[in-house]
Amino acid sequence: MRVTESSITNKVLNNLQNNITRMGDIQNRLSGGKQLSRPSDSPSGTTSALSLRSDIRTQEQYTRNAEDGMGWLNTIDTALTSASTQVNRARELVLQGMSSGTAGSSTARVAVASEVKNIRDSLIGVANSTYLGRPVFGGAASGSLAYNADGSYNGQGGSVMRTIGDNTKIAVNSDGTQAFGTGNTQLFTVLADIADHLENDPSQLGNDLTRLDTAISKLQTEIADVGSRTNRVSQMRDAADSRIVSFKTQLSDIEDIDLPMTITELTLQQTAYQAALAATAKVVQPSLVDFLK
Repeated sequence: MRVTESSITNKVLNNLQNNITRMGDIQNRLSGGKQLSRPSDSPSGTTSALSLRSDIRTQEQYTRNAEDGMGWLNTIDTALTSASTQVNRARELVLQGMSSGTAGSSTARVAVASEVKNIRDSLIGVANSTYLGRPVFGGAASGSLAYNADGSYNGQGGSVMRTIGDNTKIAVNSDGTQAFGTGNTQLFTVLADIADHLENDPSQLGNDLTRLDTAISKLQTEIADVGSRTNRVSQMRDAADSRIVSFKTQLSDIEDIDLPMTITELTLQQTAYQAALAATAKVVQPSLVDFLK
């Protein structure tokens, strides 16, 4: 096979162009900080990266759901804690109304009854606590009130669910009937009866106290349940945050460059290119045109 100056020149130029192309690829990776700029760079790596990105978005949604759930549960916890304090005060007033001194004075009992009425009205306000415009004790209702002014339940029951993990859902609201009772032992009914009996029939206060203790027990049970749900949502949120960190680390291993290695690779490629240029200057000899000049 005859080797000409032209063939040598073309081959050398092709090799130099390949060197420049490789150096350009390295410079692109270094400037972008990514070793995957297009699917063809690594089909298997691209598939893994897409899967990890999907997992990250899923866990981020779980985190947002958990944050929303914590907002609901914290609102409920604050409301129930306030309600518990006020109900305990109402119990003290019942005992005061049953005492020999107060029981014998209608004026004193009327004053105690007035305070009980105020507590009842305040508790109805607590029972209508809202989060983002929705009553937290109204069940799945979307109205603005869980309880009417007369103490009757205005909610529709049901649960407000949030997905906080794979196949994990939790109710983030509280059914008012579970927290404040129903029927004869409903908290607002009991307090209304206590106020009435303080004014008109103190002999019924002993029975009222028993009913009030039942209502207090239901309230405390709901507080404990809300606390356990809050802990669970908090744990699932922390777990989702940990998974996000783990997935992002794996994604970085696939997509991001190894900076020291890439800089070293670029330096070596530049050195190789300079060496190729020097060798080319020696291999490609002057042509007849150069002598004619």
